[in-house]
Amino acid sequence: MTHAAKFWDKVAPKYAKSPIKDMEAYEYTLGRTRSYLTAQDRVLEVGCGTGSTALLLATDVGRITGTDISPAMVGIAAGKAEAEGAQNASFDVATARQSAQSAAGYDAVLGFNIFHLTEDFDGILTDLQRNLAPGALLISKTPCLGEPSIGIKRFVFRAMIPVMRLFGFAPFVRFFSFAELEQKIEAAGFDLVEVSSFPAISRYIVARRRD
Repeated sequence: MTHAAKFWDKVAPKYAKSPIKDMEAYEYTLGRTRSYLTAQDRVLEVGCGTGSTALLLATDVGRITGTDISPAMVGIAAGKAEAEGAQNASFDVATARQSAQSAAGYDAVLGFNIFHLTEDFDGILTDLQRNLAPGALLISKTPCLGEPSIGIKRFVFRAMIPVMRLFGFAPFVRFFSFAELEQKIEAAGFDLVEVSSFPAISRYIVARRRD
């Protein structure tokens, strides 16, 4: 098991019980995402955690599959799906890269608060572009801890996270800026459809796989 999987397995029980810190921003993300999905869509959520978002979106789509690197997170998500009787939702253990490599046939791929935690974001984008059909959507929300507009906070994050990782209190974190994140997605073969920041530190992006 990788270091990342062990970290998320360890925090999974507490994570599952933690309330959403910014409900207004969360509901905004759900609402904008729903506006792009149809009742026939097959959807893949990468980094699904304990499955809360996937299960909320399950009623809006034909089929949704959530993947996560943590077996503990996936176990909690599967238990929720069974308890709710969500027959069109399933959950599997997989890294973000493995998920991208098996993305063929999906109409939309979701990645909420996950891509800044991946060490091979460029490879993930390449695999998504290779496997998704033209017109398929990539919908993501990513904390951009290297964004200059957030001011002094970015320096605090840069100082704190390596120390926290040393003691096992934080996972790998990538410090994107808004511009860098958008440029990478476009360069990989996606056209930006919608870009917004809510909350200010996070970039919500809807991108369409280019023909």
